[in-house]
Amino acid sequence: MSAPTAPSPAATTRRRLSRKAKRGITVGVIAVVLVGMALGTRVVSADDPLAAGVEEFDAETFGAEQFEVVQEGAIDRAVDATVLAAAIAEDAEAAAAQYSVESSGGPVYSVNLTGVVGEGQSGIYEVQVEGLPDDLLVRVQTGPAINGTELRDATGTFEFGQFTNQIAYQNAAAALNDELKLQVLADVDTTGLTGATISLTGAFTLVNPAAWLITPVELEIR
Repeated sequence: MSAPTAPSPAATTRRRLSRKAKRGITVGVIAVVLVGMALGTRVVSADDPLAAGVEEFDAETFGAEQFEVVQEGAIDRAVDATVLAAAIAEDAEAAAAQYSVESSGGPVYSVNLTGVVGEGQSGIYEVQVEGLPDDLLVRVQTGPAINGTELRDATGTFEFGQFTNQIAYQNAAAALNDELKLQVLADVDTTGLTGATISLTGAFTLVNPAAWLITPVELEIR
């Protein structure tokens, strides 16, 4: 049986050089990572605004401060119901471009109308408006529950990017609806509107061209 052959000096040298090269690569990679971490790290002083974090959204304050902004904006944008209905029937895309504010739910219109209140259920009443097509169902929601995001979206003042997350964005819509109940609907007997003539300005999202569900920003019993 022959004795094992010892590696040649040249082979030993190559192995040593290979190990040194690997160690060098590893050290280099670690150095690059440490430099990157150092460059990407920001030291924040105690008085830096970032140290305070994101301020929590106060829905009640938002609603109280912003409802009049929305109300005035919707009034300024409002179109007579007969004019708006005719425009939508003629060319829905052109009507949206001229009169609406786009939202994730569809075009949001602001409208003025005067009509006679019909039957209602859960605070939502039909309104008969002279000059509108017979097959157009117009309804107004008066509470106690006010649903939807029309007030938030009616003027284009508020966008998702202005809020910290989707929850705050939804809470903004709910806060404006709550403020509507306090500032507008609290003075209206919404339990006995059937048969009354009302004038209103409000907003609705056009989901079905044959049915408008309006959230009012002004409502007056004649």
